[in-house]
Parts: sequence; structure tokens; C-alpha cells
Amino acid sequence: MNKHNIPLTRRSMWVRMQENWQLYVLLLPAIAYLLLFAYGPMFGITIAFKDFRPHKGIFGSNWVGLKHFERFLRLNKFRLALRNTITLSLYSLVAGFPLPILLALLLNSSPYLKLKKTVQTVTYAPHFISIVVIVGMIRVFFSPTTGLVGNVLRSLGLLDGSLMVLTDPKAFPHLYVWSGVWQGMGWSSIIYLGALTGVDPALHESALIDGANKLQRIRYIDLPSIAPTIVILLILNSGSIMNVGFEKVFLLQNSLNISASETIATYVYKVGIQDAQYSFSTAINLLNSVINFTLLVVVNLISRSLGESSLW
Repeated sequence: MNKHNIPLTRRSMWVRMQENWQLYVLLLPAIAYLLLFAYGPMFGITIAFKDFRPHKGIFGSNWVGLKHFERFLRLNKFRLALRNTITLSLYSLVAGFPLPILLALLLNSSPYLKLKKTVQTVTYAPHFISIVVIVGMIRVFFSPTTGLVGNVLRSLGLLDGSLMVLTDPKAFPHLYVWSGVWQGMGWSSIIYLGALTGVDPALHESALIDGANKLQRIRYIDLPSIAPTIVILLILNSGSIMNVGFEKVFLLQNSLNISASETIATYVYKVGIQDAQYSFSTAINLLNSVINFTLLVVVNLISRSLGESSLW
């Protein structure tokens, strides 16, 4: 403590802020943006606890407490939407999380520079295709009568009649997940390639002198080096398990596959936008966010207790 009874650490921080005030001025637009468009609108979640009427406004609407949450939990749609959301999310995580790691390891260990650049370009390109175009491609490829996949299978004698993939509830999760893996695998591998560039080359040189082959160097040098990055990304992905991309699910959804494609996001759209049940849809989304936040905290605590990396 100094003569002004200000802790030295706090005082030194204030001195540094005064010395570098220009940098903090540059932060003001970003802070203002977050306050106006991220934190300010959060006040609107109060309508989840009210019977919101637009002509009465947020303050004038009647307070109903947990009525909308209880209503959603009692609906049969809740169990269906929850099951489909968790199924698609976990399937996407299991199928899509390891593949970018594998791709990054293969590209990093490739001695052929031209091949490496070609593969990177080919795998990065789908990321820049819009969801609407992706769904259009899926519909063209898997069309029951004129689709490319169906024509190929019929020409090989593996299919009689029409290919009913787009309307089959059992096929919907595979269609959704693997199209997403194809679209995002290359782009997701960039962060792992960045982490692999930080591996000390001396480690590989020492391993080569000791007679280690390429697979052994990947297993004992590359993988442990990027393990903290893998853990952090796994924690972040675990915190978004309840979030399934609305656009692609909604565009692929039809009356025949709705038993597998009705998720929380699509249900919120229908009751909130189409049916104008604003309080009810806000309550559903708030419940969804609370579950995601809880999962994020739990997975982070588990990772920290195991001695691995953590967000905090």
C-alpha cells in the first residue's frame, strides 16, 4: 500500500492506462458496439417472464413468471425438438471435430508443397459457399428422379425406383451432418495448422536422429503440441451443443422428414415469427442459452480438474 492507500498493482495499472490512453480510445468504438448491440438488447429477455403484448410494451405487459417455460416443458414438441437438437449436435461433434485435426496433421507432414496447397484450396473453398447454395446442391444431387446420385446408383444396378433421401427421416441426420463436415472441415483445420507451426523443429530433428518414423513423430510430438488447442476448441464446441444451424435445417425440412428435422431453432421460428408468440419463443431461446452456458461451465470444470487446458 502507498500513502494514498491504493494497492500498488491497481495504481501501476492506472499509470499504464494513462501512459497508453490512445490505445484505450481506439477500444471505445468496439465497447460502444458491444454495449449497444450485444448487451443492450439483452433487456428484451424480460418478455420471457411476461405475457408480452406489443401495444402495451415491455413495461406494460403482465408479469407471468415461469409460465412460458413450464408450458414448453410440458409440450410433446419439447421432447421431439430436444431429441433432434441433441442428436444433430452430438453427431456433428463426433463426426466433424476429429477430421479437421486429421487433415491438419496430414497437411503439416506432407513434403509435397504443391499437393499441400492444392488440397488446402479444395478443402477451404466449400466454406465460402452459402447455406442456400449448399441446400440447392443437395436437392440437385439427391433429387428422387433426376438426381445425380440416384442416376449413378441406378446405372450400377444398386437402386430400383426413386431415391427418397430428402424425405426419409432416417437419412436426414446423415445428410445434415456430412454436408456440414464437407463444408467446414478445411476451414476448421486452419487453427490446427497455425498451432502446428509453433512446434519446435528441433524436436522433429531429434526424433529423426533417434530413428522415429513419421507416424511416431505425429503421435509423440505434433499431437501433444496441439493438445491445448484441441481441448479449448472442444470446450467451446461443447458450449454450443444446443445450437443447431437454423438455415440448413429449415431449408431441408419438409412434412415427411419433420420427425427428425424439427429442432429447437426451427420451433422457435415457427412460434415466434409465424405465430407471433414472442414471450413463448423468447422463453424457449433463453432456456436453450442457459443449458448451453451450463454445459460450457461443466465441461470447462471437468477439463481443469483433469489438469488439461481450460477457458478460465
